[in-house]
Amino acid sequence: MDAFLLSRLQFALNISFHILFPTITMAMGWFLFYFKLRSNTSGHPVWMRMYRFWVRVFALSFALGVVSGVTMSFQFGTNWPGFMEKVGNVAGPLLGYEVLTAFFLEATFLGIMLFGIRRVPNWLHTASTLIVALGTTTSAFWILALNSWMQTPQGFEVVDGVVYATNWKEIIFNPSFPYRFMHMMLASGLTASFLIAGLSAYRMLKGDDKLAPKLALKTATYTAAVLIPLQIFAGDMHGLNTLEHQPQKVAAMEGLWETTEGAPLLLFAIPDEENKENHFEIPVPYGASLILTHELKGEIKGLNEFEGEHPPIAPVFFGFRVMVGMGMLMLAVSWLGSLYLMRNKDLPVWLKRTFAGMAFSGWIATLAGWYVTEIGRQPYLVSGVLRTADAVTQLPPANIALSFTLYLVIYTVLLIAYMGTLMLMCRRAVEIEEITTEEREVAKAKMQPTDPDPSTV
Repeated sequence: MDAFLLSRLQFALNISFHILFPTITMAMGWFLFYFKLRSNTSGHPVWMRMYRFWVRVFALSFALGVVSGVTMSFQFGTNWPGFMEKVGNVAGPLLGYEVLTAFFLEATFLGIMLFGIRRVPNWLHTASTLIVALGTTTSAFWILALNSWMQTPQGFEVVDGVVYATNWKEIIFNPSFPYRFMHMMLASGLTASFLIAGLSAYRMLKGDDKLAPKLALKTATYTAAVLIPLQIFAGDMHGLNTLEHQPQKVAAMEGLWETTEGAPLLLFAIPDEENKENHFEIPVPYGASLILTHELKGEIKGLNEFEGEHPPIAPVFFGFRVMVGMGMLMLAVSWLGSLYLMRNKDLPVWLKRTFAGMAFSGWIATLAGWYVTEIGRQPYLVSGVLRTADAVTQLPPANIALSFTLYLVIYTVLLIAYMGTLMLMCRRAVEIEEITTEEREVAKAKMQPTDPDPSTV
């Protein structure tokens, strides 16, 4: 393999590993803030016990996200020097803003979240939780601003082959940014919701009959049930925006070769890029036009309109269907779980197992969506401005192959260790008594008649 393909594979590996963890922490910070507020307002110790368990999950995820993010940023210099040489005047400040306005907040106040529960005033600990949650969201804001600009660049000029900013407002709030930011934040909410619900269900299956996992499962299930319809709406808005600004990506997503009015929605097909046709199609007549243009006979441009300018078809086509399919499964499971919970019924064992099995389902949907987004931008690194092939390193392929192999081994070990650690935390939570005698007495003094007995937590 040449340096170009190896560099692409290495960056894909790094970003695939890295994105797993911010996808959890962006939303889990807000879950923690909610748990802390409920602890403050109710005085019931179950909320603080939930906070203490999930803040450890947050800290572990945050640590892996930071380490992999720093490693990924190095590749701009090692594997893609042409990127910073040409668009560094835009990319550099946006990455700098992310560090200054987001990472410092998270890194500074995370320590108070983890170790300051009994060492600082309660209001300061609550404020620290809020600041960390805001920090994770702000971090997503700047990273997605840059990534969206790479998809739909505006507010710049090119002088002697180098990009210079002319309007930072247009750069940051480029045409695709609002939709991508909303879509990603909702994806994070669903990822965190299913992780919380899944690990809580796993605890219950292991015999944890305390209130904490039951309440965590209920909170996360209701959250997912609300977020998934919002995500479907946001996805529709994002699709309309993509059709306007990146029609070649939409054509690849739909496997559409010829420009068509009343284009069908392909539930399944096997794209044949060499012969420019699909095999084994399962179409829904007019479906694609109805979804993408909101008209039965709306026109969608085909891939043949973008000869040499469209992305690889198969990964975009199948990635989109994996993302949508996982979203539909999330919708069904979260609504079914909510139906049982609203009737004050315990979830059946099979549904608990389903939640446990879907604990990391958000990762699958997120990765599939990112592959659609990033591969769908090809052959450009910055759409219409910088081709990917023009930014690659001149390092010997053997050097890149070695680093790629090392990354693959290390990331595989870290991912197994991360998931294994979460499972171990769940099993230990089953065995450890979480509520102290002192906390029970304090809780009983604050309890209302309708509150659950803290001794059952």
